[in-house]
Amino acid sequence: MFVIIVGGGKTGSHLAELLLAGGHTIRVIDRRPEVIEKLKAELPEEVVIRGDGADPKVLLDVGVKSANVVAAVTGDDEDNLVVSTLAHFEFRVRRVIARVNNPKNAWLFTPEMGVDVAINQADLMAKLIAEEMSLGDMMTLVKLRKGEVSIVEEKIEQGAAAAGKTLREIKWPSGCTIAAVIRKGEVIMPRGDTLLQPDDEVLAVVHADHQAELNRLLTHH
Repeated sequence: MFVIIVGGGKTGSHLAELLLAGGHTIRVIDRRPEVIEKLKAELPEEVVIRGDGADPKVLLDVGVKSANVVAAVTGDDEDNLVVSTLAHFEFRVRRVIARVNNPKNAWLFTPEMGVDVAINQADLMAKLIAEEMSLGDMMTLVKLRKGEVSIVEEKIEQGAAAAGKTLREIKWPSGCTIAAVIRKGEVIMPRGDTLLQPDDEVLAVVHADHQAELNRLLTHH
């Protein structure tokens, strides 16, 4: 998948790292020299593009017509809307994702403005707060299929059944898939021989019927 990320701040750079780890082709656009310098220290140089992502020529130069997804994640809502409108209506990108910085502007981030998915951080934080502690320290990040399936995050506790075992040694619930392991800020793509350690954070896609079972594996009782 080819993804163009407009905005190289913390959100954009972290998204870029996750997508690269997943084997995707990406380009990160930012116009700030200090941000570009930081990105080049963290990402492959060919990935980082200095320019204005709201400029059609810049988007064309990075290959927007071939992009599967454009993610507008700058700290400026107006810029994110301009990028979204261009990507959707001018370049016919199939999927456009935009970050909402000011909750008061959320009403603007609609399909009519070219936005397929609006990430409203204030709403997301409110949902995280509401979900937190519902199952131990498990947090529900995203719910899919009307709540039947969720993407959850949970830290492995010392003494948990999963601690000190490889992924293939653990009898995971049938309705659960491990998507990633985060260790000291580093994203580890899961393999059968990945050894889970206390304090690792596990990202999993799990059916609602199996969340409690997953929680028991990752926490100490």
